[in-house]
Amino acid sequence: METLWLRAAALRAGCPLVCVSSADGGTGRSTLTAALGGILALASPAPIVAVDATGRAWGGLGHRAPRGSSATVWDATLAAERLAEPAVAEPLMQVGATGLRALVGESKMTAQRRPPTWSEMFGVVGHLREVYALALLDLPAADNTPTWRALGWATVPVLVARASVDSLQHTMRLLAHLRAVRLTDVADGAVVVVMATSHTTAREVRAIEQLARQAAGHLVRVPYDPVLARPDPVDHRSVSKLTRSALIDIAAAVIDRCPVDLGQQAGSPPSS
Repeated sequence: METLWLRAAALRAGCPLVCVSSADGGTGRSTLTAALGGILALASPAPIVAVDATGRAWGGLGHRAPRGSSATVWDATLAAERLAEPAVAEPLMQVGATGLRALVGESKMTAQRRPPTWSEMFGVVGHLREVYALALLDLPAADNTPTWRALGWATVPVLVARASVDSLQHTMRLLAHLRAVRLTDVADGAVVVVMATSHTTAREVRAIEQLARQAAGHLVRVPYDPVLARPDPVDHRSVSKLTRSALIDIAAAVIDRCPVDLGQQAGSPPSS
């Protein structure tokens, strides 16, 4: 944990991009984005942002981040270039207990409001990188060209799988396809997160998980936790010790892949 805090405090300017996706749907990408972002926000002295880049009008970070205002990613799209100014970006953010800034998705489909297009979303992310120390993108499943493009741009790709044989096999196939289309660096640097769906795990799931561990750059299992299973904002104070340890492991793997300047003055980890 101390290493995580020191490296997070020494993040080099340039805003690393952490892209969270998966091989299939229903894996818990938004849950992980909020939970991981909360840990990273604790570790970093500079503000960190999580962005709902799913393009959906439902679900996503809107259910996983506390809501202090009605602002969404559509408001960020309307701000255009002014979004690169902290005074414009900050009022659009939902701020969690750990300090994570969350730009939630737009839930309306009207003539006045809608989820942004991919080109608009990429513009929003580009402007936010001028303001925040690290950006997490909650992406759709990797079954479309824009998501693959975002994974190719990622400083750290994070792939989420359910603790099931099918989901893990799909994740391994995704890694193989990434290598086949010359995105070897993405596959080799990927952090694979396995989200448990029950307190017990079948033997065959553990066996395929070991194979996935060999195919990925890093693999972490997040144990089943009722707090994460609820469609509510993530409360890090209520998750189990094992869940918190797993999230810290993932955060450490992410920060380890981000450029840092350990020669600069780094803050000490907070006392517990």
